[in-house]
Amino acid sequence: MGWRVRVVHETGCRYSAPVHESYNEVRLTPRSDNRQNVIVSRIETTPATRSYRYTDYWGTTVTAFDLHAPHTELQVVGTSVVETADAVAPARSATWEELAAEPVRDRFTETLEFTEYVCADRELAKVAASLRRGLEPADAVLAACRWVREHLTYRAGTTGVHTSAIEAWQAGKGVCQDYAHLTLLLLRSMGIPARYVSGYLLPRADTEVKETISGESHAWIEAWTGDWWGYDPTNDIEIAHRHVWVAVGRDYSDVCPLKGIYSGGSAEALDVTVNMTRLA
Repeated sequence: MGWRVRVVHETGCRYSAPVHESYNEVRLTPRSDNRQNVIVSRIETTPATRSYRYTDYWGTTVTAFDLHAPHTELQVVGTSVVETADAVAPARSATWEELAAEPVRDRFTETLEFTEYVCADRELAKVAASLRRGLEPADAVLAACRWVREHLTYRAGTTGVHTSAIEAWQAGKGVCQDYAHLTLLLLRSMGIPARYVSGYLLPRADTEVKETISGESHAWIEAWTGDWWGYDPTNDIEIAHRHVWVAVGRDYSDVCPLKGIYSGGSAEALDVTVNMTRLA
């Protein structure tokens, strides 16, 4: 049975001198689909500003706003209440022959191509080929996720938002973003359409109703093996009621929670907190 979860995501920026103009995009609004229902979601800024929403190419809700009054701090707070669902079983209808056929490759070409974060690599392509050998596509996805978990050590602060999958693999450590990127590299090397998902994870499976805990911005993957389905390679678990899905894309660059441009003083600090409450 699914859960009802409140997420409060706060981002604060401080500048060395007044910023006179800034133009920003925020991706903090969870998605509504057959696995997740958004009850309420709002974005608030300090200083206050008028904003508008649009849906980007990947189906993510984007809140855009700009500021033209001098300010030395900017705070963005995203608050949402969502109902999540139980795990969905891996899709198993697609065969390797179907995945290699022109209709599928044409339909999902963007999630089969390599990117700056998810670069092609000859050695990892050999790993991907060995992992898929003798397995159906859905089982090859699970094998890739587990290989990544076995070969990366989770360690915060060792990689950054610009770290590529290959750099994380060579370092042998990283965070959820790196686990997702490396898994995507293996899956695309296999010829399986795969995309990056950003959202939140309620860390404890035993969270009590009405309990608020420090949550996590999180990343995982979705693969297409007859239909889209997700898996969390960082924790080697299914996507279920503790996961809140926000954005999807080819890699992190398509789902960045906050990005923008500004003129004025340099950014001195960026503070991010996520609090999650299980409401039911």
